[in-house]
Amino acid sequence: MPTWKSRGLRGSTLEELINRTNERYNELSLALIQKIPTPITPIQIDKSTRHITLAYFEQKSTVDYIGVVQGIPVCFDAKECAAETFALENIHPHQVEFMKTFEKQDGIAFFLIYYTGLNEFYYLPFRKLCEFWERAEKGGRKSFRHDELSEEYVIKSPGENGLLIPYLDALQKDLDAR
Repeated sequence: MPTWKSRGLRGSTLEELINRTNERYNELSLALIQKIPTPITPIQIDKSTRHITLAYFEQKSTVDYIGVVQGIPVCFDAKECAAETFALENIHPHQVEFMKTFEKQDGIAFFLIYYTGLNEFYYLPFRKLCEFWERAEKGGRKSFRHDELSEEYVIKSPGENGLLIPYLDALQKDLDAR
């Protein structure tokens, strides 16, 4: 079973940028998006600092964020990628199932990917992820390349109004494409 130490703090900077963006969207009355904490059970606690030093995850997480944008339910997961190839093993089958079910209920699911080597934020519509996922299930590539993605979903950062990762423009493109 994975533990807190084995996961490190991967993605913590990305999540902090998203959290700040979500706070700003809330201040502007554009969206209410909340970070979903992953339930953990502490195993070791440093008594001097009261910090958890070892823990295990109680259950599988679904997505990182969930909320509503102007009456539209949304959920998304944040991922970082150092290379220009994104391995699908970074996405778990239970996350894909959750997002499929979420979209069946008229919600919008997507991924925000930060390509660290390119210093680029990307909005990946769930339907596009499904294409890559199905390709892998049929024996094809178990990853997707950056050059397979549409440039229209690149997020220009920073945006106006103090938005660090202004992903709502890409969400609107996603909605328009449906």
